[in-house]
Amino acid sequence: MKQNNENTNAFLIHLSAFTGFLFPFGNIVAPLIAWQTLKDRSLYLDEQGKEAVNFNISYTLYVFIISIAFVPFAFGSIFRNFRNFNNIDININFDNLFGFIGLGSIAGIIYLIGIALVIIASLKAKDGENYKYPFTIKFVK
Repeated sequence: MKQNNENTNAFLIHLSAFTGFLFPFGNIVAPLIAWQTLKDRSLYLDEQGKEAVNFNISYTLYVFIISIAFVPFAFGSIFRNFRNFNNIDININFDNLFGFIGLGSIAGIIYLIGIALVIIASLKAKDGENYKYPFTIKFVK
């Protein structure tokens, strides 16, 4: 029974990342609180909690960097014909919206990958497997 309780708690630690849909930075804060309260119960919960926290911090950092990197492209495509301060020409057509469409597409793909990875980690934790997220920076060791 103890093993089943550990698996359920690890499952909930990973799923707590979905609080990011309700609160800003909830995807980091909720797993951090869950891990801090459960880490002393077992080594498995400690490992899974660290993994969940590290992934959510890394994921947030990656999304932030990619968003910042694409902002100049998005605004550049809209204000391509901007000549001087007296002649502001905001030309919005399909060609100029490429920056915004590209930004939305990349953000959507990264968003879906993050959701899929959290679900996979949760299901593996429920089965008692030690899951390691890909491309995770180890902030908490």
